[in-house]
Amino acid sequence: MKGSDIHKIAVIGAGAMGNGIAQNGILAGYTVAMRDIEQRFVDKGLDTIKGSMAKFLGKGKITQQQHDEAMARLIPIVDLKDAVKDADLIIEAAPEDLDLKKKIFADLDVLAPPHAILASNTSTMSITEIASATKRPEQVVGMHFFNPAVLMKLVEVIYGNKSSDAAVQATFEVARKMNKVGVIVKKDSPGFIYNRVNAPTGLLLQRILDKGTPKPEQFDAAFKPVMPMTPFELLDYVGLDIVLHTQKYYSQTLSKDYTPTKALVDIVNSGLLGMKTGKGLYDWSAGRPQIDTSNPTTEYDPTHMIALQVNEATKLLEEGVVDNPKDIDLAMANGGGGIGPFALAKGIGFDKLVEKCNELADKFGVEVFRPTKTMVEGKIEV
Repeated sequence: MKGSDIHKIAVIGAGAMGNGIAQNGILAGYTVAMRDIEQRFVDKGLDTIKGSMAKFLGKGKITQQQHDEAMARLIPIVDLKDAVKDADLIIEAAPEDLDLKKKIFADLDVLAPPHAILASNTSTMSITEIASATKRPEQVVGMHFFNPAVLMKLVEVIYGNKSSDAAVQATFEVARKMNKVGVIVKKDSPGFIYNRVNAPTGLLLQRILDKGTPKPEQFDAAFKPVMPMTPFELLDYVGLDIVLHTQKYYSQTLSKDYTPTKALVDIVNSGLLGMKTGKGLYDWSAGRPQIDTSNPTTEYDPTHMIALQVNEATKLLEEGVVDNPKDIDLAMANGGGGIGPFALAKGIGFDKLVEKCNELADKFGVEVFRPTKTMVEGKIEV
């Protein structure tokens, strides 16, 4: 099946990601069934889409006709069988629970038409493992949107071990029709591109948190001049429970170095999860925290974070997850804004970044931070 053969999409999940993906679909001209397990969840997702579409209309991004035609293509629904019975592409956007996703895909395999592509919006989990719940693994792919899905440009299209080229290409074409920047991930690997490149920086932050110095605000103060949202602030924004869940997953799939530290576990167990609970590392009760920049740490600077990102990006090349460094830079620039790691490395110099990696590896006893052969050679062209 080609991308041009896809006319109806079913989105499984009407939460923040699901309703955003559904809105992308109707704006791109697809008929979209948005399904969730209860009517109240479907209604909430529908209300979110209505509000977002009204903003698009008010800002002149779409005309009244485009608004009305797009909304007419949306089918809010609870019954799974009816949602997927005539779908060409099904995008699962359920919570990051592997057992739940496998259960959904087993159901989809039975209920969806034989030609349908089954895609998961998982941000880190194995597409191959998810596909194992079906009898059509060649038609299972990853289609990872970024939050908020309506606004963020990057979509990672991921091969499982048995995904066909045709299924991946058709999904890539759908992403492009949705006006997204698609990047193909050639090999199923934890975190894919964007989240994998950021994995060691998350590990560094939790190790600093466990060490107790510098304090999160001191660390962030050093980054505030160059980042719209600083590193520890971003952890709070994402949710410390999500950070803990991700670190656990990486500890099982990438390295034991990612085993969550006591400090992170303790703060999550205390119920202080960040923005969603009003307090985490920062107090969010009055809105976004105001970071005091008067006492920045001198122990760390942005090159430490960049060094870890570049080093992890070289691992993706060495492992065959991506075969072109330009794709990594494209993904990183469109997933979070800014400049890709290899473009940054070219300006800073690989020698300096190698020094930073070794410094952090020695300081924390973490081999994940140690520079790769590709990093040391520094011959990457972008």
